Amino acid sequence: MASTEPWLLENGNIRCLTKDMKHGHGHSHGRTAHNMSSSSLRKKSDLTLVSKVRHGFLRKFLVNLQEVLLGTKLSVLFLAIPFAIAAECRDFGRPWVFALSLLGLTPLAERVSFLTEQLAFYTGPTVGGLLNATCGNATELIISIFALVQHKVDVVKYSLLGSILSNLLLVLGTSLFCGGIANIGKEQKFDRKQADVNTLLLLLGLLCHVLPVMFRYAGNGAELMGTQTLALSRASSVVMLIAYISYIVFQLWTHRQLFESSEDDEEDSDVVSDESAVIGFWSAFIWLVLMTGVIALLSEYVVGTIEAASNSWGLSVSFISVILLPIVGNAAEHAGAVIFAFKNKLDISLGVALGSATQIAMFVIPLTVIVSWIIGIDMNLDFNLLETTCLALSIIVTAFALQDGTSHYLKGLVLLLCYLVVGACFFIFRTTNDHANTVNMSFRPSNERIMRV
Repeated sequence: MASTEPWLLENGNIRCLTKDMKHGHGHSHGRTAHNMSSSSLRKKSDLTLVSKVRHGFLRKFLVNLQEVLLGTKLSVLFLAIPFAIAAECRDFGRPWVFALSLLGLTPLAERVSFLTEQLAFYTGPTVGGLLNATCGNATELIISIFALVQHKVDVVKYSLLGSILSNLLLVLGTSLFCGGIANIGKEQKFDRKQADVNTLLLLLGLLCHVLPVMFRYAGNGAELMGTQTLALSRASSVVMLIAYISYIVFQLWTHRQLFESSEDDEEDSDVVSDESAVIGFWSAFIWLVLMTGVIALLSEYVVGTIEAASNSWGLSVSFISVILLPIVGNAAEHAGAVIFAFKNKLDISLGVALGSATQIAMFVIPLTVIVSWIIGIDMNLDFNLLETTCLALSIIVTAFALQDGTSHYLKGLVLLLCYLVVGACFFIFRTTNDHANTVNMSFRPSNERIMRV
């Protein structure tokens, strides 16, 4: 059997295949850029103690427990989960529940990536890629659905916008800056095909956000405009989902060869090499269901306590949603992207940052609009002028930074400074706005106001 190299598949972006597959035969399991990024935070489990357990079922259970809960450098953060549940049950301070729930979500996102990779060993690369395309941003999707159910459309919009901005400016900026400083004497290159496809899709998503905002300025009757904006948003969301499905098909099936890496990346000694599954298929499936359940529980806590945290900390809900939620929720994969940038493996860093941004813009946002339509809540793609402008300029700056296929630390620094300005903008504008109008958030559909009352 031929040796297998990892191949990276971020929402279908195939970076590197096995030698056998390059010659048209052989089979490999799929590894995603998210998986590769998360693997930099994994550690090998010492199973010597567990292997001494004589009872077969108990030994298998303990091995699973050790691999899933202790196989990450972030395992200490799992302690925040029982504390968050205890704080909620004992009616402890609401800001504490919010902070502990956010901390608890950090290792869970990385573990979901690990479990989807384990399932990919059994299902094959294509199903593995599809799994990642749907589970890659499970945390954001679950938080959004809980916020929708509680009629907090403003929190949904802010947190999803914040996820895109943090991926494009903060994660990519930090990766390019750190990679540029660490490899200051080398020319840093990356594959432009991946960046081009993602940028194209982000621009399509931007068009779908800009038009509903323009509707407001082009129309006459406010009530009629609200209905038309909602109709356009729902139609655009269907189009965006079609585009996302086409994107998956394009990179998993029809144009797979376009995304092959020209040179094989060596496995790094620092990264835990996953050449075979460490837990069984059903074990991985059950753990994935359990982890998703815990993410759902903590997401409910986060959404339920966000206003209390906002009042207690003196920060606006918008600043917490746009800046804090995405940074903490995706800390694991963000750290992984930066680690690979240090090692001059920018394709993996780009796969994580651009892949996540594209997934949120073209899959999670339109899906939340469709879900809100199904459950009878009016959510549109009108993210207001300030928010849409931030999104547009972020996508344009990122597209220009990646246009020539090379990188240096100045590009990363500019992206980071852009993020700093956006953060300052939301901090100042919304804080002022909250003092002036403490009850109402500035953007939400008019009929949502009635529902909340």
